[in-house]
Amino acid sequence: MNKINYNLMMKEQLSNLTGKPKLLLHVCCAPCTSGVLPVLKNFFDITLFYYNPNIYTKDEYLLRAEQFAKLTNLPIIISEYNHDEFLNVAKNLEKEVEGGKRCNECIKLRLEKSFEYAVANKFDYISSTLSISPHKDANFINECGNNLSQTYPIKYLYADFKKENGYLNSVNISKELNLYRQIFCGCEFSKIN
Repeated sequence: MNKINYNLMMKEQLSNLTGKPKLLLHVCCAPCTSGVLPVLKNFFDITLFYYNPNIYTKDEYLLRAEQFAKLTNLPIIISEYNHDEFLNVAKNLEKEVEGGKRCNECIKLRLEKSFEYAVANKFDYISSTLSISPHKDANFINECGNNLSQTYPIKYLYADFKKENGYLNSVNISKELNLYRQIFCGCEFSKIN
């Protein structure tokens, strides 16, 4: 099976842009976002979308949300905390390993809600910071984004933000800005498994 080079696909998409389209960027946390914004900021009018019902507890959710103010003054939509939305998709998958079926269902949920918001608010493109993590499957994330772009009338920006030292850059920027770097993905099951 040939792996798709999503980093190259993104570069091709960026080279074909006209003007500065509106991008809704689903963000998981400020540290990951810190490595993505330098790649995209010159190409798009960016709004951040913080929708992560997987994060456990509400205090952790809010702590992560607060960190964006240290990183950027871009507009950010912080969704209301509703952990039950995640628990519904994680039902019977609690014992799955990190990166398994539970994570895939979580990613699908977060991307679909992002697409819904992007369409309702007339964005041109959508993407996510999730692929910057070495613990996340960029192929799955991009396949999911591609599938959703077939359902919703919005363009998906392919990406594998960990490429070209993206993850390392995010670690370095996070240290410089003293951003809170969480020690678990977000859900209570990622703390256990």
